[in-house]
Amino acid sequence: MNLPTWVTLSRLLAVPPILYGLVQPSHTSRLIVLVIFLLGACTDWVDGYLARKLNQVTELGKFLDPLVDKLLVLAPLLALVELGQVPAWGVFLILARELTISGWRVTPALQSSTEISGANVWGKLKTVSQISAIALLIAPIPPEWQIWAQIAFWLSVALTLISGLIYLVPSKAPPDPLSKNL
Repeated sequence: MNLPTWVTLSRLLAVPPILYGLVQPSHTSRLIVLVIFLLGACTDWVDGYLARKLNQVTELGKFLDPLVDKLLVLAPLLALVELGQVPAWGVFLILARELTISGWRVTPALQSSTEISGANVWGKLKTVSQISAIALLIAPIPPEWQIWAQIAFWLSVALTLISGLIYLVPSKAPPDPLSKNL
């Protein structure tokens, strides 16, 4: 395993304190969880940058990176469902898309070659929208700002579904100028 893969795996260390901190009802615990979540999310950029810069892009990294991203995103979303901040069916739509695309990405690789396809620009946009929405939902913001957190959540659900459709039906989508196997 190389440095970028270790950075990817380090993102998993953020999950337990996020889950623990979300059940603590204090302003301080929410701020701590927000910082931990954002630091974990930043490692997604760091591992990709390092992999490209050090010329250490691997099939293992292309497999683990989106998997760890999903765990970092879905763990707080599930906790937020339990806390009543987001509806379970919205999180289910995100989970369904993530499982479908993960299976879709890996299956052709197992059938025809050993290469795993990387994320396209829509998948990256979806990830940024999810991270932004979760950050707003975690943040200890005043009640009058909660509507913006909800709007961000539903926007991320919409982008999640749109990116999934674009991934599954590439012939209907415009060419992706940023698409690379990362």
